[in-house]
Amino acid sequence: MLVGFETNDDAGVFKIKDDYYIVQTVDFITPVVDDPYIFGRISAINSLSDVYAMGANPLTALSVLMYNCDIDEKIIGEMMQGAVDELASSNCALLGGHTVDDHEIKLGFAVTGFIDDGKIYKNCTLREGDLLVYTKPLGIGILTTAIKGEVISESALKQVTNAMLLSNKKASEIFKQFDVSAVTDVTGFGLAGHAFEMAKGSSVSLEIYMDNLKIFDEAKSLAQMGIIPAGAYYNKQFLTDNYDFVSDEKDNEIIVFDPQTSGGLLIGVSFTDGEKLLSKLIESGYEDSSIIGIVTQKSDKYLVFK
Repeated sequence: MLVGFETNDDAGVFKIKDDYYIVQTVDFITPVVDDPYIFGRISAINSLSDVYAMGANPLTALSVLMYNCDIDEKIIGEMMQGAVDELASSNCALLGGHTVDDHEIKLGFAVTGFIDDGKIYKNCTLREGDLLVYTKPLGIGILTTAIKGEVISESALKQVTNAMLLSNKKASEIFKQFDVSAVTDVTGFGLAGHAFEMAKGSSVSLEIYMDNLKIFDEAKSLAQMGIIPAGAYYNKQFLTDNYDFVSDEKDNEIIVFDPQTSGGLLIGVSFTDGEKLLSKLIESGYEDSSIIGIVTQKSDKYLVFK
């Protein structure tokens, strides 16, 4: 075993032979949009993301599906078709899976991938002086909460759906072309939670520049109205003693703790390669990518939001 659960990395890694490793992960989510086919696609993309964060290629998947047996089987079929189509586009074969009777739909996948060049991208190997690049807008959890409450605009619904449908596959192929030290995908613990795991595991601190964060406009206004998922408050509470928020953007503080479904990749890259990586990501369709911070020597707080 080369990577286990010690640093809360995105997936486990097991050596098969020289430079060839298998990568394994599992994740599932509750519905974040009303369209079952789109939800199936998002669920698959979300599960595949952990493999891409490790620099691996997906190979096979097993479904984890929970649903109430009174639900129309057509809805379940559309969900699974969306997932299968997304897996196929990533060259990942669905081998089977497991179902459980549950009051609420939950769908996800146990994914097995492979690394064939011996290069593992962990979340705990940041270097002082690295720049931090993030590839998607923040506020996905707030907007999906607004979807459930039916208080989201059509334009914001389209924006957040497109963000969740943007696979990290191409971003994974891109970051491997540059001097990248560490990678993680941002999901349930929010930007702050996953950045904390990177900082703690690497024994460094991170300065994150609030002005550089891309945030959905409607997520800002909804947050001010109090439409915030409970997970954001849990994430903030967990990190209470590990961060400083010295930015003037107090209205946006909760957004850095917002849980992200199918979030982007948080990438540590050398100072000399930062702009080149950013340019390539934007050119390749990750238009909301930005350099959001820098890795510094360990201080009394792991995270400083400036």
